[in-house]
Formats: sequence, structure tokens, C-alpha cells
Amino acid sequence: MVVFDPGLEDYEEDQQIYPEVRKAEARFMPRLLAAAMQNSGAWGAVRVVPNDDQITDLRVTGTILESNGEALELHIRATDSRDRIWLDRDYSANASRYAYDNTTRNSYDPFQAIYHTIANDLLQQQQALKPAQLQDVRLVTELLFAQSFAPDAFAGYLQKDRKDQLVIKRLPARNDPMLERVRSIRERDQLFVDTLQEHYSHFSGEMAVPYQEWRKMSYEESVALQEMQTESRRRMLAGGLSILAGIVAAGSSEGSSRAAGNVAIIGGGYLLKSGLEKRAEAQIHVAALEELGMSLEAEITPRVIELEDRTVMLSGNAEEQYEQWRELLADIYHAEMGTLEPPASRTAP
Repeated sequence: MVVFDPGLEDYEEDQQIYPEVRKAEARFMPRLLAAAMQNSGAWGAVRVVPNDDQITDLRVTGTILESNGEALELHIRATDSRDRIWLDRDYSANASRYAYDNTTRNSYDPFQAIYHTIANDLLQQQQALKPAQLQDVRLVTELLFAQSFAPDAFAGYLQKDRKDQLVIKRLPARNDPMLERVRSIRERDQLFVDTLQEHYSHFSGEMAVPYQEWRKMSYEESVALQEMQTESRRRMLAGGLSILAGIVAAGSSEGSSRAAGNVAIIGGGYLLKSGLEKRAEAQIHVAALEELGMSLEAEITPRVIELEDRTVMLSGNAEEQYEQWRELLADIYHAEMGTLEPPASRTAP
């Protein structure tokens, strides 16, 4: 599970999008999806990783297309290690007005159904594969990981087919010492990724309460904003029509029509003024949403995790830390392989 793309490439300041909130959501939402998959009992360890460099049996990526207290829309793409696409589609849902009741919002995410739907779709794809295909996925994952550290030594084991998917051409010998070293390195990598889960779990726990409060208030502000914008347009339209009718009547030669026209102009002006006031009040709600986003940003703080030989700060630089870890693993691998002589034949019969 890769940290989601916050969807800020086409972000414009006049949109009701708060970049820091989106960045936090991009780390929060994959945890909910991973938990939904884990709870099904049909998967092994489901981990959240900072980028798609992690080589896994199944890689799930997501992009946040829309997110506020009222609506959530995600684009989910899932591919296995063979480059076979499992999912590539949009998911959307709207929150109920009951979703933010005090009795439900702390124990149940307002958009929990969307994560269950994605998890069920992934499970359906998994169940459609034969046991031999699942075994191929695991073997391809292992060989890809080996190639990432020793591309020359493990070249030629995989190739692309006509569908541009990876297939196994041949396998290393079972007693291949280089493969054993790779498996040892991979175990260390998974331990580091497990350590990252502690960070993401703590991050999600710290974020849950203020984020749910923000979404509750955002939902209320969004609904109020829509109602006021509708009322503002209605009043401004009625006011404009009333002024137009009053101008026509005021131009009449009859005294009574002229008086009625003046009254219509005054009344239309009041409605137009009222509509403008409503629009100004709507802008106050927009400013309130922005302030809420800033307050949520203030709630999110970086965390420190302790490794065996170092202390790592995990925040916005989690991606950089993981890159450093991968470089360290490569150094460990090459140091261990320095005095190792490869066997005469490294190909399994």
C-alpha cells in the first residue's frame, strides 16, 4: 500500500482545497484501506510504504480526487509484481448527515464503506487466480527484489510477454548463496517497513480526532455554503428581475404604474443587496474552512522512531529516509557478497 497522491498537481488557490490537509489525508487514508484488507483475513501483512519503490506481491496506489466532509472520491490502481492490473478505477461516496454524530464519528469513519468496497474488489481479483498463478507472483517478487540489488547476477530470469507482463523464464538453483543473501536482505527490509508502520499508526492515531472534527465542521460549512450560494443566486435573480420590471413600469405615462415601478425598483434593490450580503457571508464560511485546515496542519507533528543503529525522523521526509535505508541495504549486500564465490551453475534444472 503506497501513500496516496494528494492530487494537488492542478491545484488552484481559489479552490476549496487545503494542501496540508490533503497531504495528511494521503497518509491517513491508506491506513484505513490497509486495515479493511487486513480485517478480511485473506491477505498476509498489508503495509503502508512511502513510495512505490517497495517491491511487493501487490502494489496499491491511490489518488485523492475530491475530499471534504461531504464527499470522497479516490482513483485506485492495483498491480501485482507481474505488472498485471487488478484494479484501475474511481471510487466515490457521500457522507450521511448522521455520520458525524457523537456516537459514531469516533469509532466509524464516515467513508468506511468505500474502503470495504475496494478491499472486496481486490479480494475478488485474488480469488480469481489459480494457486500456480499466486505462486508465480511470489517468485516474480523475489526475483525482482534480487535484481534491484544485483541486476547483473539475476538478469535473464524474467522477461516480458506479449501483454507486457513479466513471466518467469528460469529460476536460480535452490542452493544459490547469492539468493540466500538476497532473502536475508529482504527480511531486513521488511523489518524496516514494519517499523514504518508504527509511525503511520501513531500518525493516524494522533490525526484521527482533529481530522474527524475538521471533517464534521467542513461538512456543516459545505452544506451551509451551498444553501447560501443558492439563496444568494435566487435573491439576486429576483432582485434583478424586479428592478427591470420597475424600470419598465416607471417609464409608463400612468401615475399609478410609475409609482408601482418605483416601489419595484426599491424592492429589487433590497433583494439584490440581500443577495450580495449572502454572498459575503458565504465567503466568511470559505475563510472558516481555510482556518480549520490550518488548525489541522498545526495538529500534525513529525515523529521519531528508534532503529537498532540509528534514530530516524519520519515526517515529510519519510520517502528520503526510506531511500537512505535502501542505499544502506545495498551496501550491506555488496559487503556480504565481496568474498563470496558464485557456484558453477546458478540456474535450476
